[in-house]
Amino acid sequence: MEKVNITFGSQSWQQAASIFIRMNVFVLEGKISLQDEFDLKDNDEAVYAVAYQGDLPVSTARLLKIDDEDVQITRVATLKEYRGNHLSSEILKQLEDYSKTRGYKKIIIHSEVVALAFYLKCGYEISSNVYYEDGKSCQSVEKYL
Repeated sequence: MEKVNITFGSQSWQQAASIFIRMNVFVLEGKISLQDEFDLKDNDEAVYAVAYQGDLPVSTARLLKIDDEDVQITRVATLKEYRGNHLSSEILKQLEDYSKTRGYKKIIIHSEVVALAFYLKCGYEISSNVYYEDGKSCQSVEKYL
């Protein structure tokens, strides 16, 4: 696989790259409605991590500030043909470092139950019972930095 470059930012082009991936993964592949996938949290306060292979955005996650100590990682997605290359785990690691250097203490993620093993492997711990979000079975996980 060609070298992948991960960038962070809130610029409109960074948000557009993230939306490209999310549209493919969550809306087209996952059958989540546009209204549920794209929310008011897609704004210039969100930080988008995007992995690019050349000029093509292939993996993404969104970081949201909850308060002065906690942040939430949302919308973790990788294009189907790029899965299995550890892109999401690398994005998580870099977002963890990014958050820690900015003084945050904890990261929270709302995980679909089918993705729970991935987050546990990345060092997250289950912090809730099963609940439903956008019609999907989910559990929250967290990690102290």
